[in-house]
Amino acid sequence: MCTRVVWPDANGAVIVGRNMDFHLDLLTNLWKLPRGIERNDGVNGTLTWTAKYGSVVATAFDLVACDGMNEEGFAGHILWLAESDYGKASEGDVQLSQAVWLQYYLDNFKTVAEAVEWTEKTQVRIAELLDPTSGKPPTLHLALNDASGDSAIIEYTDGTPKVYHSKEYRVMTNSPTYDKQLELAATVEGLGGDAPLGGTTLASDRFARASYYVGRQEQPKTQLEAIAAMFSIIRNAAQPFRQPDPGKPDASQTIWQVVLDLTNRRYVFESTTRPNVVWVDFDKLSFAEGTEELRLDLVGKLALEGGLAGDVSHHFHQVGPLTDLGLNLATRFVEVAAQKQDEFAGLLKEVHQLAGALKK
Repeated sequence: MCTRVVWPDANGAVIVGRNMDFHLDLLTNLWKLPRGIERNDGVNGTLTWTAKYGSVVATAFDLVACDGMNEEGFAGHILWLAESDYGKASEGDVQLSQAVWLQYYLDNFKTVAEAVEWTEKTQVRIAELLDPTSGKPPTLHLALNDASGDSAIIEYTDGTPKVYHSKEYRVMTNSPTYDKQLELAATVEGLGGDAPLGGTTLASDRFARASYYVGRQEQPKTQLEAIAAMFSIIRNAAQPFRQPDPGKPDASQTIWQVVLDLTNRRYVFESTTRPNVVWVDFDKLSFAEGTEELRLDLVGKLALEGGLAGDVSHHFHQVGPLTDLGLNLATRFVEVAAQKQDEFAGLLKEVHQLAGALKK
C-alpha cells in the first residue's frame, strides 16, 4: 500500500506525489509544528532534541506523523514494507520509536544528504509500536526527498538501516524490497525491458507505472500545471475501493493523496472520501519558536458542499499540543491493542469524541 513519486525537474521545481493506501479511514488532519519543540526518542528518552525546523505534517488519528514537509523543503513519507525487520536493539544503540521516526528527520534536517549521513553514522535502530487497528507491529520504510531533487529510501530487513540514496530513485511503493523493485521495473518496456506495463494494484506494477509516467512528463508552464500533472501520475498508481481480494482481508484502497512543491513550499491534500482539494502555503504560516502548534481540521471541515477548499493556510486552529494529545492517547492505543482487541472499537469511539470536543 502507498506510492511516492518525485519529479525533480518540473521547470525549476521539485514536485512530489504520495498516495496513502489503508484499509480504513485514518482520520487524517494536518498540523503546523513550530521550531523549538522539545521531543525524545519515544523509547527510553536517551535521544532528545529541540526542533530546528518547523513542519506541516499529515497524521493518523492525530497520533503519529505519516507524511510531511519542513520549512526548508525537506519532506518524508512513511510507507508499508512487509519485509521490514527492525531487529532487537542492544544497550547503547541510538533508537527512534516508529511514532517519532519521521518527525525526527523533519525536525533536524534540511537535506537528504544530511539525513543519510546521520542515519549511516548512528545506525539508528527503530523500535516497533503496535498498530492499534490490527494489534500487530506495523512494518514500515521511509522515503526522503528535498528541494534539490535528492532522494533516499531507508529500509530495515536485518535490524540495521539499508539506505538507497540517489536522485535517480524517484519512485517507492511497497514489497518487495527496493533493490528487487528496481530489478522488476527494469524488465518493463520503456524502463529497460520488453514486458508490458502492468495495470494491477500490485506494488511492482504501481512502481513501474509511476516510474514510466514521471519519466515522460512535458515541462509545465506553471505551478498549477506541475501539480495537476503529478496528481495524474499518483491517481494512476492509486488503488480503488473494493471488496477484499481472496487471502487479503486488509486490501488497501487509496484514502488520500498529497502533492508537495518542495521548491515553492506548498503542500496540497486531497481526500478520496471528502474530495475537495486544499493546500497550505508555507509563506503564510509562522514556524517561529514560541508560536502555537495548530491543527487544520480535515475530518470535520473537508465536506464536499460548504466545506474547506483551496488555500487553507489561515484555517489552522489551536487545539492543544500534538505531542501531549498524541503520545498519551497512543500509549493507551497500544495497551488495548496488545491486550484486548475487542476493546479497540470502544477506544476508537473515544478518539472520535475527543476530536469532536476539540472542534467546539
